[in-house]
Amino acid sequence: MSNELAKAASPYLLQHKDNPVHWRLWSPAALAEAEGANKPILLSVGYAACHWCHVMAHESFEDAATAAVMNELFVNIKVDREERPDIDHIYMQALHAFGEHGGWPMTMFLTPRGEPFWGGTYFPKEARYGRPAFVTVLRSVARAFHDDRGKITSNAEAVRQSLGQVQPILADAAPLSLALADALAPKLADYVDPVDGGLRGAPKFPNPAIFEFLWRADDRLAHKTYRDLVRLTLTKMSEGGIYDHLGGGYARYSTDDRWLVPHFEKMLYDNAQILELLALAWQHFGDELFRQRAYETVGWLAREMTNAGGGFCASLDADSEGEEGKFYVWTWPELVEVLGAEDAAFFGKFYNASRIGNWAEEKHGKSVTILNRLELKTPPTAEEEARLAPLRQKLFAVRETRVHPGLDDKIMADWNGLMIAALVHAATTFGEPRWIALATRAYHYIVDRLQFTDDDGARRLAHSTRAGVVVKPGLALDHAAMARAALTLHEARHMTGAELASYDYLADAIAFTQAIARHHIDAQTGLIAMAADDARDIVIRLTPTSDDAIPNAHSVTLDVLARLAAATSDETWRARADALFAAVTPAVTAQPIGHVGILNALDLYLRGREIVVAGPQRQALYEAALAAPFDTRMVLELEPGATLPPGHPAQAQIAAAGTAAAFVCSDGVCALPVHDIAGLGALLALKN
Repeated sequence: MSNELAKAASPYLLQHKDNPVHWRLWSPAALAEAEGANKPILLSVGYAACHWCHVMAHESFEDAATAAVMNELFVNIKVDREERPDIDHIYMQALHAFGEHGGWPMTMFLTPRGEPFWGGTYFPKEARYGRPAFVTVLRSVARAFHDDRGKITSNAEAVRQSLGQVQPILADAAPLSLALADALAPKLADYVDPVDGGLRGAPKFPNPAIFEFLWRADDRLAHKTYRDLVRLTLTKMSEGGIYDHLGGGYARYSTDDRWLVPHFEKMLYDNAQILELLALAWQHFGDELFRQRAYETVGWLAREMTNAGGGFCASLDADSEGEEGKFYVWTWPELVEVLGAEDAAFFGKFYNASRIGNWAEEKHGKSVTILNRLELKTPPTAEEEARLAPLRQKLFAVRETRVHPGLDDKIMADWNGLMIAALVHAATTFGEPRWIALATRAYHYIVDRLQFTDDDGARRLAHSTRAGVVVKPGLALDHAAMARAALTLHEARHMTGAELASYDYLADAIAFTQAIARHHIDAQTGLIAMAADDARDIVIRLTPTSDDAIPNAHSVTLDVLARLAAATSDETWRARADALFAAVTPAVTAQPIGHVGILNALDLYLRGREIVVAGPQRQALYEAALAAPFDTRMVLELEPGATLPPGHPAQAQIAAAGTAAAFVCSDGVCALPVHDIAGLGALLALKN
C-alpha cells in the first residue's frame, strides 16, 4: 500500500511512496495529527540525488520492523529539501544549534507544533560508525518526549530563541569596503591546496564563490598567483574523476583530496557556477581544456538535463541499480571488450585505466576504474586526441545502454535562473549564440509556468513545478536568480544569431526585484527573509546571509541591484543596494570568509563598468562590449530613437558623437567615446 507520498510530485518523495512507513506530506494537517495523537514528529529531509538518503531508506524506511516502530511512536513527515529549501534551512539551523554537523538525510524530532527538540543526520539500522542504531534512537526520543516534557520544552524554546536571534544593528559600523576583501584574499589563498587546487583536505567541493572571490581579488590587487590558484583548481577538477569525461558535467564533490572519487550526483546549480568560472578562465588564460569542458558541460545540459519544454532539471542521482557510481565506472575487461586490447591500452594511458583499477568499490568487493586524467604530465597531442575522441564516443555509446541514474526532473526557478545567466555569460564569452537560445527557452518555461499575480496585482514567482504541481510562493532566491537571468538576456538580446523573441526582459527583472522588496525584506533588520511574508506553513522566517553551495539570496540580489542601477540610471536601485549592504555589514564584518558572495557583489557594485553603445552601425562595438569579461561589465545598448535615462553621465556626449560610439562609465563618470573595437579594448584594459 502506498502512503501519502503517492500524492506528491517530487521524485524524491515518490521514491518513498511504497515504504511501510506512514509518511505524511508537510502540511498543517500532519501537525494537527501529531497534536491530536500526542506524538512527536519525525521529520526526514533529503533529496533525490543523495546517496546516504538512499542508504537510510533501504536500511530502515523499507524495513517493516523499523517502520512499525516509527509508525507506533511518531507522526512521520518526509520533505524534499530542494522543493522546500525554507523548511530545510530552518531545521538545519536547528541541528547546528544542537551542536551537530549538518548533512542529508537530516533526521529531526519535533514537537507537534513543529518545534525542533533534537536531531541528527544518517542513523544506521544497526549501531556502527559511532552512531546508535536507528530503532534505539527512536525509542529513546519517544520516551523522553513523554516522560520528560519539561526538558523537551526547554530544548525547543532554546532552539527557537537561537534561531530567532536578531543580529545587532551597528549604527556606527563602518560601511563595507573592498579593504575588507583585500585583507581576506591572502588568507583565503592560504587555504587553497597548492598541488591539487580546491580548499585543502578532503572532501573537496568546487566552492565557486571562493574562487570567484580570488579571481576578482587578482584583478584589484594585480596579485597574479590568485588567478593561478583558480586555474589550478579548474584544471585539476576538469581532469579529475569529479568530471564526467564521457558525458560532460561535474559531480557534486570528491570524497578524496585530489578530485578522484566523486559522490557521483550531478547538480544543476554546481554546473551553472562552474560554467561561469570556466568561461572567465578560458578568456584570460586561453587554455583549450576550459573551452572543451564548457562545451561538453553545455552538451550534457542540453542532452540530459533539459525537458521537452526547455526547462532545466534539478539533478542526476549518484546511484543506479542500487550502487553508487555504477553507471560511470568501468572494469578492465569491459574496456577491452568495447575498445579492443590495443585501443584499451592506449586509452588507459590517458585515463588512468588499468587491470587493477583505481577505486576499490567496497560494497561488492571489486576494483573498478573512475576515468580521469590526473596522472597526465602533459595534455594529449592533437594526433593523440584525434585517436582518443572516437574511443570516448564508443564508451559513451555503450554506457548509454546501461541503466541510467535517476533524473530529478523538478524545474526550479532559482536553479534555472543560475544556469540561464551562466549560459548567456558563456555564450557572450565563447561567441555561441546557440547557448542563448537554450537559455531563452528555459527562461520562458519558468515565466510561463511559475509566474503568478498576487492579490495586490504584483508579479511573483513560484519555486518549482513538476507533473502539474506548483510549489508556491517562491523564495527570495527564486526572484533574485531569475532577475539576474532576465538582465543577462536583456543585455544580449541583440547578439548576432541569438534570435531572442521581442520581449521586455528588463521589465521582468524590475518586477522580480520589486517582489523581493514587497515580500521578503525583514522590517526589523532590513535583511532578506528566505521565505515570503505570506508563507503560512513554517514556524519561523529566517534571514540567512552566509554562503552555501547554492548562492545566498543577499549576494544575488545585490548583484541584481548593481546591474539594475546601471541599466536604468534610477537611483532607487542604488539606494536599495546601499541599504542592503548596510544591513549585511555586521554579519560580513564578523565572518567575512562566510560571505564572499556578498563581497563579490560589492566588487561589482564599486568597480563594475558600464559600457554604453549607441549610434548607427554599432553592432560590432556592441558585440565587443558583450565579449568583455562579464564579471565586471554591464552593457547598455541604446537603440535608434531611444535616449539615456535622465542624469546619465554619457547623455550629453551621445548627441555629439554622431556615429557608432562606446562609452565606458564608472562611478558616475564616463570616458571620452571610442568608435572602434581597438579603442574599446584599450579603455577596458585600464584598471579602475
